[in-house]
Amino acid sequence: MTTPAYLNSLRAFEAAARHQSFSAAAAELNVTPAAVGQQVRNLESWLGIPLFYRATSGSARLLLTDAARAALPDIREGFERLSLGLARLKDAGGNAELTVTVSPAFASKWLLPRIERFQQAYPDLDVLLDTNSRSVDFQAERIDVGVRYGAGNWSGLSAIHLMDEVIFPVCSPGYPLLDGDRLRPEVVARCMLIHDLSMANYADYPTWRMWLDAAGYGHVKTEHGLRINNSAAVLQAAIDGQGLALARSVMVKDDLAAGRLIRPFADEGLDCPLTQAYYVVYRPESGELPKVQAFRDWLLSEVDKASET
Repeated sequence: MTTPAYLNSLRAFEAAARHQSFSAAAAELNVTPAAVGQQVRNLESWLGIPLFYRATSGSARLLLTDAARAALPDIREGFERLSLGLARLKDAGGNAELTVTVSPAFASKWLLPRIERFQQAYPDLDVLLDTNSRSVDFQAERIDVGVRYGAGNWSGLSAIHLMDEVIFPVCSPGYPLLDGDRLRPEVVARCMLIHDLSMANYADYPTWRMWLDAAGYGHVKTEHGLRINNSAAVLQAAIDGQGLALARSVMVKDDLAAGRLIRPFADEGLDCPLTQAYYVVYRPESGELPKVQAFRDWLLSEVDKASET
C-alpha cells in the first residue's frame, strides 16, 4: 500500500471507529459509505486482520475488534499531531485562521460586542465564528477553540473556567406596570412572564416558579406566558416591553449598563446562583497553538476587566 493510500485508509478507519458507522464517517470525509468501507477493507487486507464486526440484533453499529481498539488511541493521536503540525505551517504562512464555536446567544450578547478588541490586537488572524446551539465535534469540524456552558467536563476537551453567573428578573424601563423603576407586589401577578426554553435541558436551572416561590410570590401563576428558546431573544422581548424575563447575568450585563433593561425588584438578595458556568474549551493538543493561547488569554482578560467595573 502506497503512503497516500495508507493515510487515506487510516483516516477512514479512524472516522468509522469514532462514529461506529461507515455512513457517519462518509459524511465527515465527504465521500460515500461504500468508499469508506472499501478503504477499511484495503487496510484490513494489508494488515491481514479484521478491524470491525457488526453488532448483533440487527444493529448497523460497528464494533471494534480487540486489536483495533488497542491501536486506535495511537492512530488518533497521530492524526491529531499531524493536524497540529499542519496548523503551525499554515499559521506561519500568514493566512492564520481561528475557528471559534459559541452559542448564538453568547455570541450576540457577550462576544460580538467585544470581539473587535481581539481583532485589533491580532489583525493578521482571521476569526471564523461558528454560532451553534449544539455541541460540535472539535476534531471532525476543525474547531480551534470555543466557549461552552456546563459543569466543565467534556470528553476530549480541556476546559478552563471563564465566569459564573446568577439570574434575576429584568424588564424594560418603559414597562407600563412599573412604579418608577420598581414593581409593586400587587401588580406582579399581572405581568407577562417570559420563559427561557433554551435552558430546559438543565434540570437545576431556576424557573419562574422557583424564583417566585423564593421571592414570596407563590400566588403568581406561571402556566402561561411567552416562551422562547433563545436567551438573546428572551432579553430582546424584555427590551421591547413584552414582559419580565429571568435574565442570566452574563447575557444581560451590557443591556443593564446601557439602560435598555432594569432590575425592577429592590431585593437583590434574591439572585439565584447557577451551578453551571462558562468555560473556554479546546482539544488538549490545540492548546499549544499560539492562536488558541491568544484567544484564551484574551477571553480571560476580558472577564477580569469586566469584574473590575
